Amino acid sequence: MNPLNSIPIDQSFLKMVLDASAVVQFVMLILLCASIVSWAIILKKRRALGATRSAAESFETSFWSGGDLGALYRAIEGKKDKASGMESIFEFGFREFTRLRKQAGIDAAQLMEGARRAMKVAQLREIDRLESNLEMLATIGSISPYVGLFGTVWGIMHAFRGLANVQQATLQMVAPGISEALVATAIGLFAAIPAVVAYNRFSDQVNRLELRFDTFMEEFSTILQRHATAPKAG
Repeated sequence: MNPLNSIPIDQSFLKMVLDASAVVQFVMLILLCASIVSWAIILKKRRALGATRSAAESFETSFWSGGDLGALYRAIEGKKDKASGMESIFEFGFREFTRLRKQAGIDAAQLMEGARRAMKVAQLREIDRLESNLEMLATIGSISPYVGLFGTVWGIMHAFRGLANVQQATLQMVAPGISEALVATAIGLFAAIPAVVAYNRFSDQVNRLELRFDTFMEEFSTILQRHATAPKAG
């Protein structure tokens, strides 16, 4: 009878995890938690960026419809939810422009400087909100393979240490331990790849939104410039 056939071989993923050493299991747990955190951020950020794009498109439709800007500002202020995205930039800029225009001795240049500064503050807040947790995706994507590699190296060392008192080592004795150790690298890649892909995609989307905000600020500033140089009513 072939001695290899007398040894039961179960290479199921769960068995390899359960049979791994305590250190390797701890590494796998860390990577599993990192993967869960990564996917939670991915889903949340996907919804947030999608909502911001949709809100920007809806606001631009209202803004360029030719209606009264004062009425649009009052409608945004009257909302229960706090303005965000392009609405927030418009709200900050229009509020500051209106406030400064009511003051005596303020010329057009000061009006525009104050409005632009307010819009820039709002834009920075929005970009900071959209970029939140992206650094976590970058961290998970960059370190997870190394954490998995550490678990693999440790598992292989553990597997070869078990052969120290064996007179004749065979592949049948070494292979299960190495397979268990390599699972750590596989889990590390499983955690890292989606995080890296999502980070690159979301970073590009944030950059596109920032460019869109910049374009709106320039266009809105041109409109405010006309109002700033126009004579005050009354």
